[in-house]
Amino acid sequence: MLADFDEACAKIGLRLNLTKTMFMRNISECSRCVYLGRETNMFCDLAPELSRKKRAAWGARKNTQDIVKRTKNTRFRAYLSDSTVLSAVTYASETLSLRKRNEKSLSVIERTVETTMLGLSRFTQVRDRIRSFDLRQRSKIEDAVLYAKQMKIRYAGHVMCMITDGQGPLVTGFLGMLNALQEDIQLDSQSSLRKA
Repeated sequence: MLADFDEACAKIGLRLNLTKTMFMRNISECSRCVYLGRETNMFCDLAPELSRKKRAAWGARKNTQDIVKRTKNTRFRAYLSDSTVLSAVTYASETLSLRKRNEKSLSVIERTVETTMLGLSRFTQVRDRIRSFDLRQRSKIEDAVLYAKQMKIRYAGHVMCMITDGQGPLVTGFLGMLNALQEDIQLDSQSSLRKA
């Protein structure tokens, strides 16, 4: 292609300067890609990313399944789940824009992991009228949505400190807002405890 262009330029008396000449190539087009462990797509849809997180959570659960079955200690089970499944579900949640439907799907993923950890079937849950709040209290697993929100706040704090070197009115204003958000999150969790 470049040789043809050079011949056409030579016919009219122009000489091609190859050090200054740029030419374009076709770039392959894709609608989605996985970059740094996170799937991005052209439509800004988080559903494929959440399904990847679901598969990762079940993979992490499967790795610890034998240990969880052998132990009866609930705190140790919760620790294993928090360190493997929760980290798989909330990986890169600092930069995710969690909407209500995404929060709901995260909590559904977590609830299914809790029921399998406790060895309960859906029939048993309905028969014994076990609510998801009761499951979380029995399993002692940390709430994935709350954890993702706290990670987002923590990440924003790191970014604010990087921008202003940890000093100045921007950071002090953010720290006040951070405390208010954390109090709001604590009030939300306390009100959900009262509802049950």
